[in-house]
Amino acid sequence: MLHPSYSDLMTVINERNDDINLKSRYSVIIAAAKRARQLVENHENKDRKAISISVDELYQGKIDIKK
Repeated sequence: MLHPSYSDLMTVINERNDDINLKSRYSVIIAAAKRARQLVENHENKDRKAISISVDELYQGKIDIKK
């Protein structure tokens, strides 16, 4: 199971951004997948899976989701 969950991610992102209100998991999944692809292409941090890193970055606010 992925932690934090997608619903937790959506809550954190919605609280952090006044101009965006996520209502589906699709935006979160797409943003995490795009960042994971970047990590794989750049051969960054092979100790952890790229998707886990990207989800953590989303949760910590290192990645912004645009409308």
